[in-house]
Amino acid sequence: MTNRAPTIVMTFCFFTAAAFAGVGLEAGYRNMYDLNFPAAHVVFHDYEQTNPSDPLGPASDAAAYLFSEFDRLHILQSEFFASDTSFVKMRRLAPDAQVKTQFDAALTRATQLAEARLAKAPEDPDAQFAVVMVHGLRSDYLGLVERNYLASLSEIKLGRLYADKLLMKHPDYADAYTAIGVENYLLGIKAAPIRWLLRMGGAQTDKQTGIEKLTIAAEKGRYLRPFARLLLAVAAMRDKDLPKAKEILRWLVSEYPHNHLYGEELAKLQ
Repeated sequence: MTNRAPTIVMTFCFFTAAAFAGVGLEAGYRNMYDLNFPAAHVVFHDYEQTNPSDPLGPASDAAAYLFSEFDRLHILQSEFFASDTSFVKMRRLAPDAQVKTQFDAALTRATQLAEARLAKAPEDPDAQFAVVMVHGLRSDYLGLVERNYLASLSEIKLGRLYADKLLMKHPDYADAYTAIGVENYLLGIKAAPIRWLLRMGGAQTDKQTGIEKLTIAAEKGRYLRPFARLLLAVAAMRDKDLPKAKEILRWLVSEYPHNHLYGEELAKLQ
């Protein structure tokens, strides 16, 4: 009896600490999606200090740098995804060099920590997901900010491969479905000849599969749920399903009232 009580207390403390760690990251993502990037970075940096071996800390910090560039450059406007023509003909963007440096540094920290954890525990789901995030974030920056589409495609495929590996053992890790959904949907809406070439290069281009995987992340995801929902709203608009697009955007507006993008896009549909 005397030995069991400390064990119970230690176990309770461990799970309590883990729960608060998750809450800490979620608070940072809430700030990020509400466009309060300084507050998001504070949360993520604090998390890194208290969880120095967890790669999700710096991976999340990298996400905040990426989304700040998305907001500054208006990349997430729904018109950006409205047609391939508008995507190609948009003006050249001017990335913030300091943000790029901080973004790359955060990705490097996340990669190093993930590799260290996976060397000890190859099936560690959080470390595996951090790798998925690193490839996904790098793909987004290369493709949407720098317009380096070939390099972006390589990263998006790697992210999906790591997501597949993670989900084989941990099918309930809902955020990982985002990587599969993004690849299949965004590449699946390309013209048929382009889809054929992409598949020849190993990419997945099934639009419906993309929507199905994004739906899982949108319903059950922990960190990427709002991003998955935004992409589903874009998909609904492209498919002329305005009621569904409005429903998703109303939820985003209610959850993140300071994010002007959600309100602006909803107003266009009213």
